[in-house]
Amino acid sequence: MNLVQTDLSEQALVTAIRANMCGFFHYLGLSFPDSHFTNKKFTRWRVPIPHPWFNGILSAKPPEEQDEAFIKESIEFFRSQQVGIFTWWMEPSLGCSSWVSVLARHGFGISNDTPGMAVDLQALNKPEHSIQGLEIRQIEDEESVRKWGYVFTRGYGMPTEWEPSIHNIALKLGWEFPVRNYLGYWNGEPVATCSLFIGAGVAGIYNVSTLPKARGKGIGAALTLRPLLDAREMGYRIGILQSSPMGFNIYQKLGFRHLCQIEYFQLVLT
Repeated sequence: MNLVQTDLSEQALVTAIRANMCGFFHYLGLSFPDSHFTNKKFTRWRVPIPHPWFNGILSAKPPEEQDEAFIKESIEFFRSQQVGIFTWWMEPSLGCSSWVSVLARHGFGISNDTPGMAVDLQALNKPEHSIQGLEIRQIEDEESVRKWGYVFTRGYGMPTEWEPSIHNIALKLGWEFPVRNYLGYWNGEPVATCSLFIGAGVAGIYNVSTLPKARGKGIGAALTLRPLLDAREMGYRIGILQSSPMGFNIYQKLGFRHLCQIEYFQLVLT
């Protein structure tokens, strides 16, 4: 277990939201070592799925003149990999402001449309009623990973041709800590996914998805709650996530507070 964070001040929680996410990006990149690059200033990851959050750069320090070469090289790298759009992130200690003008010269735009949320795991709100026919299982074998990839792809409305790559990503991330994947079965059929990532001393929730036919029944909330309860049993105090518009109200009902907007840059390659 990494050092458990217990500081519930707003600033500490905002830092934890961003630090856990950055830790997840590091772990994601290391799972694909052939396309992973890192030094004291930058981490770059390339995952074989054309989604911007799966392809990006994480900066640990303010820009310097010599960084122009790395920016240009990275743009050409992603272009050569036929990545249509990639993202540029900052470590929690580094704000976006120092990088705005530098990246703007290369065509990057800035986004802050993703809410960052956190919850005290000792103050979670449990749903009043259980969901009949729902069973939540922890992924522990390749067949479960295949089902998880199927549900994740369709739950997020991704092209079905992405499914083999998503399956491969889930296999590489594995089912041992710091990642733990969950699959929800409703009346025996897999219909929902969620992932837990332990990093920066907190429990991060990722990859929450539900098939359209199973929405509106509280299944997404149940899939979010289960790993948080598991993390609490392991001694963790704080849960964090980055919310989609669809999930925002669900997370608030569980006790999550909206504390920040996640800022990052993105570049569309032509």
